[in-house]
Amino acid sequence: MKVKAAVAILVFMMSGCLAEGQVDSEQSCLAAGEVEGRKPDGPVHIKGVFPNLTVMAPGIGSNSETGIGALIPWADKLWAIGYVSHIRGTGIGLYEISEDMTMRLHPASVTGTFANRMVHWESGQVFIGPHVIDALGNVRTIETLRSHRLTATMRHLTDPANKVYFLTMEGAFFEVDIETLRAKMLFDLVHRLEIPADATPHFKGAHTAQGRVVVANNTYEEPEFLGQRQAGLLAEWSGDEWTVVERNPFVEVSGKQNPRVGSRYGNTVFATGWCRSSVILRVLHDGKWSRYLLPKGSHSFDHTWNTEWMRIREAQTERYLMDVHGIFYELPPLLYGGRAWGIRPICSHLRIVPDFCYWRGLFVMAGDQTDNAVGQPQSGLWFGNIDELWNMGKPSGWGGPWWQSQVRADQPSDPFLMTGFDKKVLHLANESDHAVGFTVEVDFLGNGSWKEYTVFKLPPNGYHHHEFPDGFSAHWARITADRDCTATVYFIYN
Repeated sequence: MKVKAAVAILVFMMSGCLAEGQVDSEQSCLAAGEVEGRKPDGPVHIKGVFPNLTVMAPGIGSNSETGIGALIPWADKLWAIGYVSHIRGTGIGLYEISEDMTMRLHPASVTGTFANRMVHWESGQVFIGPHVIDALGNVRTIETLRSHRLTATMRHLTDPANKVYFLTMEGAFFEVDIETLRAKMLFDLVHRLEIPADATPHFKGAHTAQGRVVVANNTYEEPEFLGQRQAGLLAEWSGDEWTVVERNPFVEVSGKQNPRVGSRYGNTVFATGWCRSSVILRVLHDGKWSRYLLPKGSHSFDHTWNTEWMRIREAQTERYLMDVHGIFYELPPLLYGGRAWGIRPICSHLRIVPDFCYWRGLFVMAGDQTDNAVGQPQSGLWFGNIDELWNMGKPSGWGGPWWQSQVRADQPSDPFLMTGFDKKVLHLANESDHAVGFTVEVDFLGNGSWKEYTVFKLPPNGYHHHEFPDGFSAHWARITADRDCTATVYFIYN
């Protein structure tokens, strides 16, 4: 009996009780009684993971990936859409999850590469993958789009009550009638936006606000890193013409999903991307774009394929979360005076999170976890409390405004995020044959009121590092050189 008791305790400890507020505590562990042969009262779950809710590719063969591309609570269910790397995959698609934590593959399900979701408030329907779900849970399918790799659904510019837009990974831009589900291709964005012929297009997020559609393409490979090619981009369409906002890889575009509510806040658009030196945050407010820089929590995301999908979502009412390059952030939805501030890192993490949402009091994260390189492709969901993100890993990262960059004199760099990290080191390298002075300024209020912190004088081809005092921080930091030069300025936060 002592051995049985010890085994029961060990099983209990290994299963891991969920924190208060996650799931009913009676189901939060593998109970000791199970060792005695008793069945648990409900589905087994371990630290927020329900093995029975795993999305799995059947058998073997060509299923190279099985991710969960989008989640949305609707019609009393949690809906999830799966994706494979290639259309030839089979056996996954649209799932509905019930309050008893059971899941079924919907009879109307289509296997494909899908990561789009949007609520169409006027008609009371949800778009997820090629499917349309009404308020009673009835599912229709847009037949024309079932074979396309769908990455985003957006509101229509001129007829939002009756039509929506769809974006595919290959850059096809469709208009869809929400009643008839007829789809019409409007643009081939690869040619329209002049993506280089030797690059693979990889369009991702898109959003409609402020009288324009904004789309992201995250193409990024070694030629982009070496500065030999610029295939990634952020672009916008006013209804008349397409304009490239920036030629760097961008992965997410988001804002208020309900434009009526969002109009009270300016319907601000946020877009995340990156370059060789840092994460890029572009903000569209009152028709004007601004640009901010954030640290990278990992270089593992520095590739076209490794960015599944890094979202910005309103995870709770009026509370945005932003996931980018291995760091979760709080992202305030309001801009005062046109300034983005109050952005705070929550945690560093290793999980690939294609989407997240709230459902029945639980914070839910999708996954993209195992492909056929290591076994049967499969991915699962995590259910917990949003506050547990703060326990995932202390925020850390690196980045800066310049990486062996051509710098113009007296032109300040873009603001680089400083707040929310403990230890801060600044590295400066003057890679020119003349002396350069670098002025470091901080904006501790976040409203654009810059104050000089110090000036570093570097000799020709000189290097200097500076350790900020413990506890020193500000919302933003920026650098200005007093002469044209080639320079690297890089922050490392631990």
